Amino acid sequence: MSTKTVRVLVVICSTRPGALGPAVGTWLTETIGPRAVDLGVELAPIALGDLGLPFLDEEEHPSSGVYRHEHTQRWSAMVDAADGFIVVTPEYNYGMPATLKNALDYLGREWAWKPIGFVSYGNTSAGTRSVQHAKQVVTTLRLVPLGSTVAMRISDAVKEERVHPDAALVGAAVGVLDELVRLAHALRPMRERVRPGLPPGPLPGSYTRRLVPDDTSEVTVLQRCCWLDEALANDTLAVPALHESPEQVREWLATWHSTGLWRDGRLLGMVRARRTGTDWHVGRLGVVPDLRGQGLGRWLLRTAEAAVEPHCRRIVLSTGARSRRNIDLYRSEGYESASSGSGDGTVCLTKDLTRQLQVEPFQVR
Repeated sequence: MSTKTVRVLVVICSTRPGALGPAVGTWLTETIGPRAVDLGVELAPIALGDLGLPFLDEEEHPSSGVYRHEHTQRWSAMVDAADGFIVVTPEYNYGMPATLKNALDYLGREWAWKPIGFVSYGNTSAGTRSVQHAKQVVTTLRLVPLGSTVAMRISDAVKEERVHPDAALVGAAVGVLDELVRLAHALRPMRERVRPGLPPGPLPGSYTRRLVPDDTSEVTVLQRCCWLDEALANDTLAVPALHESPEQVREWLATWHSTGLWRDGRLLGMVRARRTGTDWHVGRLGVVPDLRGQGLGRWLLRTAEAAVEPHCRRIVLSTGARSRRNIDLYRSEGYESASSGSGDGTVCLTKDLTRQLQVEPFQVR
């Protein structure tokens, strides 16, 4: 269901002058480039030699996320923005190069729950012992190594410092990308769970975050399943949330203050709000049908109210004139009917914020 672009960092490890790594990296990106376009993947090649990473020189442990040096902060931003990695690595003395180990050791949370594939090259073993060495390290960082790999024997695939692989290596490279993209999508909920600063939700394991245009597909599906009951209750299919295209959803996600309640990558509910003059408009309050009756709608409503902007004098919302459950919820939360009905079959309810402000000082005393 996800329409998010997958960003894959192609990491070229060797820093030795005249190394074969850049040529292998160029071959790889050119080979899998067409497939990346088909899959909606953004390939971002980076050579570790261009990063200027000295041997780990941060005072704080990487798990703290406290980085004092600009080179660490730059590396952290690159890795954090990526959904997965393909490492192009040689084999040095039965192991991975020190540059790769050092780059891995710099960071912590940024690696977690992202897939990593390997393209190795070497002589006798085609670099496979480097990959085996690296897998011991990456799994400790909660990276998920692929089963698919590309192992290139230099004597067979390199002529005059250019890579001339056979069809088997080309197929293996495309296979690495295919598997990495599948894992990147599957692991996305796990990656989101380790994002810092996500407020917990009302259900065990749930969390909230602001909805953004990249959440268009999830929001579109949630609206379809939530507002069908509204259409049935009010005997009309003229419910905007049922007919909005993904493009229209993306457009309003960019302008409304919208909050989503999530668990394991599933959007459980949402609410949106924005200021118009001195009114704080609340709308699109919905909860997945299988979790209704557990107080999630009330919790989301209060979340939207807590975000009210300064100088707003009232909160305004509307619902179907026959949506008794919605109306009862809003009235139990202090809303009063502002109209008995309108030509579009909805009713408007409001909550006077100025009255609350007048009462609060008295309660404090």
